[in-house]
Amino acid sequence: MNIRFTNNSDAAVHTDPIADSFGPEHDGLCMKTRRILLAFLGLLTLAWTWDAFFLNPIAGDTPWVARTQGIYLTGIWSMGLMSLTMILATRPAWLEPALGGMDRVYHLHKWAGILAISLGVAHWLVKLSKSIMKDLIGAAIHKPAKFPALDFLQPFHSLGKDVGEWMIYALIVSLLITLWKAFPYKSWRLLHRAMPILYLALVFHTVVLTPATWWVQPLGLIMGVLMLGGSVAAGMALRRRIGVHRRHAGRIESVRALPSGVTEVECAMDAGWPGHRAGQFAFVTFDAAEGAHPFTIASADQPRTRRLCFQIKALGDYTNGLAQRLRPGQPVWIEGPYGRFDHRRGGARQAWVAGGIGVTPFLAWLESFQDHPERAPQADLHYCIRDAAHDPFIERLQTLCATLPRIRLHVHDASKGQRLDADLLRRQHPQSSDTMDVWFCGPAGLARHLESGLRSLGLKDVLVHREAFEMR
Repeated sequence: MNIRFTNNSDAAVHTDPIADSFGPEHDGLCMKTRRILLAFLGLLTLAWTWDAFFLNPIAGDTPWVARTQGIYLTGIWSMGLMSLTMILATRPAWLEPALGGMDRVYHLHKWAGILAISLGVAHWLVKLSKSIMKDLIGAAIHKPAKFPALDFLQPFHSLGKDVGEWMIYALIVSLLITLWKAFPYKSWRLLHRAMPILYLALVFHTVVLTPATWWVQPLGLIMGVLMLGGSVAAGMALRRRIGVHRRHAGRIESVRALPSGVTEVECAMDAGWPGHRAGQFAFVTFDAAEGAHPFTIASADQPRTRRLCFQIKALGDYTNGLAQRLRPGQPVWIEGPYGRFDHRRGGARQAWVAGGIGVTPFLAWLESFQDHPERAPQADLHYCIRDAAHDPFIERLQTLCATLPRIRLHVHDASKGQRLDADLLRRQHPQSSDTMDVWFCGPAGLARHLESGLRSLGLKDVLVHREAFEMR
């Protein structure tokens, strides 16, 4: 049995905005992200190797030459990754097919940023090692040669060094705040808006101190392209132009406060809305001062009416009290659609697992089959909830599934001790020659529980794939 978990993480599913899932196999670096980062660092390392050992080898005492090259290499790694981080922050939709969705783009963005700052700290520590090396091995007898920067940048050399030191302090603080999940998201978001300014300051630091000979060699050309792309991205961020070409105007048609702290918002989009695939999400701006938040589109595409429905759970400082702040007729901006949470990528037999508000993409899927029930795959929908008596979606699910004979609904009510586990899932879906796909949307803890349970049952070929959309 080949089992795939896909966790569609968005602001409506986890915390505000998103705060659980990190990767497809486990929390942390997923395999694809790890491979991309290693390949990216490998390319930079090859370019540095060509320069360090063939084009511009440095003569001098070996330990001191190693320190000099260590400063160069860690700086190249850090600035290259920082540039990649800025480029990915523009939400490049053209990368979705290659990476598997915008969630993967953000996952790569996040870990590229963390690794960039970590290597920036390493760069700074290697730079500070001069006095320690003097104490341990003595001053260099044959000092490594220094390659001068471009002539017209020489007057800025001292300032460039100071800017680099100031920026590393700022980046360390930003990293600690990012990793400290207790820090309020709204405050973190305001601080995060300063990242383009910090990046441009680092570009200045790098350009001023880069040896002049590098700019006409492979290493300099690669870094130049990366920093140019990163600078353009930083400019877009500062001018609030990210996603502007995928942004569409609309208005709120209705707002309903549902049980369990869920707010249902229906929006009517203008003629420019391109439509969406069931299961996709969008960045929604109800308030320009607050900015955009990602939410799953909980309705099927409606080309004639261009109506979108969002089911938003009150899980954080922004979503709490949302029903009281929104009014019918209020303008709304929708950026998207994004995402590749699509049952059509699966096989003929599927199991869908929804945890709480994670039911939103499945609502869209079920609605999209209503006119053509024969298009639905053979699937069992497992809906895991805390208390069925106060759940706002059970009746809707029952109504939608009643017209779809190929879809079977199973409700697991935790208040009655009904919990979905790996053994129950396997008994309902026995192994066969057919491939069964399990699509998951909900808390990461439930996904990990099911994954570990399936592995413990001897399903060694389990392939866990969970969307990794995390803003922080």
